Amino acid sequence: MKMDRRPWGSTADGSRAHLYVMENNGGLRVTVSDYGGTVTSVLTQDRDGALGDVVLGFDAIEEYLASKAYLGCIVGRYANRIAGARFKIGGVEHGVTRNDGAHHLHGGARSFDKVVWEAHMAVDSDSAQLELRHRSVDGEEGYPGNLDAWVTYTLNDADELRIDYRAETDRATVVNLSNHSYFNLACRGTVLGHELRIDADLFTPVDGELIPTGEILGVDGTPMDFRRPRRVGERITEPDEQLEHGGGYDHNYVLTKGSGPAVTLRDPGSGRVLEVSTTQPGVQLYTGNFLDGSESGRGRTYTRHAGLCLETQHFPNSPNQPCFPSTVLRPGETYNHSTVFRFSVT
Repeated sequence: MKMDRRPWGSTADGSRAHLYVMENNGGLRVTVSDYGGTVTSVLTQDRDGALGDVVLGFDAIEEYLASKAYLGCIVGRYANRIAGARFKIGGVEHGVTRNDGAHHLHGGARSFDKVVWEAHMAVDSDSAQLELRHRSVDGEEGYPGNLDAWVTYTLNDADELRIDYRAETDRATVVNLSNHSYFNLACRGTVLGHELRIDADLFTPVDGELIPTGEILGVDGTPMDFRRPRRVGERITEPDEQLEHGGGYDHNYVLTKGSGPAVTLRDPGSGRVLEVSTTQPGVQLYTGNFLDGSESGRGRTYTRHAGLCLETQHFPNSPNQPCFPSTVLRPGETYNHSTVFRFSVT
């Protein structure tokens, strides 16, 4: 196993950022920055042994500072949306930053993707590990409580990238952390030809502003059904209200929690396969519907459907939906979740 630390420029407030390059003995190479906990690159082989970068990203930190697409970063305190940018804990209402119309998205204006985390490296014969730590202070973006968050990236020789999330608070708050990498296993074009399977019988439908309605509906007989492998683009243009709301897929799936991976993504052309396992109850499938060609990286223009996100998470707007799994974290409790991305070739 190898791990290397490289300087990567500074943020607007003068904080110095770095890149951490992890490489296993099979040649899988993952690069993560302490700026935003961002996965900037994942180099994997195709069936012919050719290396390709399977995540969307940029080379320069300045491009990440200017981007609005959340490429590869950690989002929090609350990944996804909170309706009306308000929620209650114990009858006390809290208002958070409105940065998505009337709503709150991915932690607000200066969320976890926009700070430099404290980083610690560890390497042994079996794995390379990067532990990141950040303290979000009481009142930041409107959230109550001082929150200490840890995100640990571990690469092993099974071609697995594991992300462990941990958080503790000194006051009741809400927490929902996720990684926002955009995957494209073909390393070019769109993801519409990728084959996708999601182990989920249910999903949470949304309204026209992409806020969950509070219902939990079955996927059977709808374009939301990925229980068997289907091409991402097979039904994405069908006349369906949910697809119209999202401009494609931008929906949370309620994971069945079977014995196998929660999600499997395959590119028939390259033979690359991504399997996702998680302790989280949901995964947000987002097919890059708002990528509009205004951002480019590594010789590619990021147009609509150039990549897709598989954001393992609790459900969007859970703080305002009592029937959804709770995202409240209280003093003395520990938020603790893991997600594993396993790369292979067929």
